[in-house]
Amino acid sequence: MTEVSPFRTAEQKEAERAAKRDAVLSAAARMFNERGFANTSLDDVAARLGISKRTIYHYYPTKDQVLLACLKKGMGQLRDAADDARGRDGDGLARLEYYLRRYAVISMEDFGRCVIRTGVEELKPESLAEYRVLKRDMDAAVQAMLHAAVEDGSIACENEKLAVFALAGALNWPARWHDPEGALSREEIADQLVEFLMRGLRPRT
Repeated sequence: MTEVSPFRTAEQKEAERAAKRDAVLSAAARMFNERGFANTSLDDVAARLGISKRTIYHYYPTKDQVLLACLKKGMGQLRDAADDARGRDGDGLARLEYYLRRYAVISMEDFGRCVIRTGVEELKPESLAEYRVLKRDMDAAVQAMLHAAVEDGSIACENEKLAVFALAGALNWPARWHDPEGALSREEIADQLVEFLMRGLRPRT
């Protein structure tokens, strides 16, 4: 008969550590979104979680590293959405629409909102360089999706670069005005916004 051990396995310890890291990031992202990065201290984040600031330092040595981790989390969600979109059936327009809806929803969630609302000028130079690589790769993925839709004829667009800027600009704004207690859900807002935007890109008959 196997004894039930009171000691946690290495996997359990790592899962617990990951959960605590995520809790720190979730609380920090919400506070950065509510108060702004400059007006939020790690003492504030620790107080919201009911822990000591020393506990946060155990996972992230500086506030800059907390912000970078939040931004990477948000960019990771957008990257996963892009990967999902590229793997879907349908034409380029269908894949782009799917991604834009996911983008809009993520932009209204904690980490996506942090990506949009927290200026990258808050990052230290070494963190900023790391973030810019992620941003450049994400921008390239979106441009590639739009170009594929133009190539297969499912989108009519003469200036692809301008179209990407216009789409991003429109879909970033809900991060600033969306009210979680409002009449429409994130998904409903995303659906309606993307439908408005796609009308301008569909080929004229």
